[in-house]
Amino acid sequence: MKSQIVIFFAIVMFSACNSPRKSGITQQPTLADYIVGEKWVWKFKGVTTSGEVRSDGEDTREIVSVDGVLGMTIENDTIPVTDIVKPDESETPKYDWPLEVGKKWKYENNWTSQDGTTGNQSQDAEVLSYQEEKVEAGTFMAYTIKYTGKITNSRGYSADEEEVWLYAPAIKYFIKLTQTQDDFLYVEELIEYSKPK
Repeated sequence: MKSQIVIFFAIVMFSACNSPRKSGITQQPTLADYIVGEKWVWKFKGVTTSGEVRSDGEDTREIVSVDGVLGMTIENDTIPVTDIVKPDESETPKYDWPLEVGKKWKYENNWTSQDGTTGNQSQDAEVLSYQEEKVEAGTFMAYTIKYTGKITNSRGYSADEEEVWLYAPAIKYFIKLTQTQDDFLYVEELIEYSKPK
């Protein structure tokens, strides 16, 4: 299960928001929105209803320059920022840009974890609000996006799933994720955000 979560987040966390205009609409960020030294740190924990801890730790991302090309460090990998900001041409995307309150869409994702397990997510998404939200890293204006649906994998796992993501356009990333899959609760919260002055 932990490897499924890690792979899932490695895929979906690439998307982000840039600052909304006065109309409350947020476009997908561009390469120019990122700067070398920008850094995000989240703490995460996944626990079953019986109290079994399945994941517990921290996740750090940082913008670096490799031979003059901007990249984002993710564990031992560096992903080019151009890949992160590349428009998703899918008809069932994780984020249906531009974001605005009240928008609804269908999200579907097929994935493969590090151990070879394949899986599928099918969810209905809706942007519920855009307001101040407080997390350990501070207070940010953020969209609340709710995803409701089902997750299955090739090992016979099948669960109803609900995810609530809080996305802060000012930092181009989510500040909190709460995910429920049957008897499993996963929470990830931003504890630090910094960028060079």
